[in-house]
Amino acid sequence: MTVRALLVANVADADAGCVGDRFRHHGFDFQLCGREEFRSWPGLDAVDLVVLLGSDWSVYWPHVADEVAAEVELIREAQRSGIPQFGICFGSQSMAQALGGHVARSAVAELGWHQVTSHLPSVIAEEPWFQWHYDVVTLPFGAELLASGPVGPQAWRIGRGVATQFHPEVTESVIARWSAGAGAAELERFGIRPEDLIAETRAKVALSRPNADRLVDWFLEECSGRSAER
Repeated sequence: MTVRALLVANVADADAGCVGDRFRHHGFDFQLCGREEFRSWPGLDAVDLVVLLGSDWSVYWPHVADEVAAEVELIREAQRSGIPQFGICFGSQSMAQALGGHVARSAVAELGWHQVTSHLPSVIAEEPWFQWHYDVVTLPFGAELLASGPVGPQAWRIGRGVATQFHPEVTESVIARWSAGAGAAELERFGIRPEDLIAETRAKVALSRPNADRLVDWFLEECSGRSAER
């Protein structure tokens, strides 16, 4: 049985990777909602899931204020309607902004594979997860912290929404794309060679993919009331 879901992402970076694969495994069919095309987004009628991917934007940039405002309103409407939401990186930040939290520039950027401290280790593995961000979230009132790191919250839950600062979706092809062009120059400023990061990802995805599957399965059982078929 196919279940309708919205995928909120930048048009040129709409690959939900491992996370998308796992949701599709459970019957979800995604409709892309490009952030740059927010005026043509559908309503939430008959939608059973919203997934919010990362972005190279920050929610406080003035030149994307209209796009961020549209995403914030979508999140609030989904929250009011009881529609489960899964936010990743920028998606986590837009969820925080929408629901009463705060987003600010972090004193320390996190790029590459980083360990997290899990407060729910049966769900969020205490193994390296991929990071590429410059911002930090202050959680909304009532949110439950699920994982943390030296910079700030790494995963949290509020109502039927779950958000991760790390990227459980990454695959080798996703990192290869992010590490090209301007991404390569960005990595090199931090002393990271793109080819080394791609090789590390190739090795680490063998663990991160099943860890992402476990996180998605738990999310479906906890936030959507669906029994996650293994």
